[in-house]
Amino acid sequence: MKKLFLFLLIISSPLVNAQRKITPTEQFSISGKIKTELKFTLHDLGSYETVAIPDIVVTNNSGEVKSTAKSLKGILLKPILEKLEFPIEKPKELNEFYFTFIASDGYKVVYSWNEIFNTETGNHIYVVTEKDGKKISELEERILIVTPTDFKTGRRHIKDLEKIVVNRVD
Repeated sequence: MKKLFLFLLIISSPLVNAQRKITPTEQFSISGKIKTELKFTLHDLGSYETVAIPDIVVTNNSGEVKSTAKSLKGILLKPILEKLEFPIEKPKELNEFYFTFIASDGYKVVYSWNEIFNTETGNHIYVVTEKDGKKISELEERILIVTPTDFKTGRRHIKDLEKIVVNRVD
């Protein structure tokens, strides 16, 4: 029996190490091709209007259900991004900008400026402030970004946002 237990322990240990460790975040920054870098803490997020977000069925790229996020509240991301000042001469140059959202584990998601500010999607990108009745400070996934209107919601389900990097197409 001891040999069996030892064998199972040896076999399972690489599987445990293979899973990515996600570090909970307390703040995120916005930097890159903007005039001034911004930082937002959990406390700063409390100054924005909170709205109820419908439950989200989180699916992977194949459409398989992975989980359901329930009892969500959050703030729209657009008012945060509207504070950014871009180094442009003409408004049409905004078409050249895109945002890379980067989680603490290195996961990346990209949104274009037009997608956020010129489509309905931009009205449905949220920073979650409450999930399952727990406040953001109590969650393991502290700074969570969701886009409930996506067809495959897990693709842009960002856990533990660390930074948003603004870039410009060359």
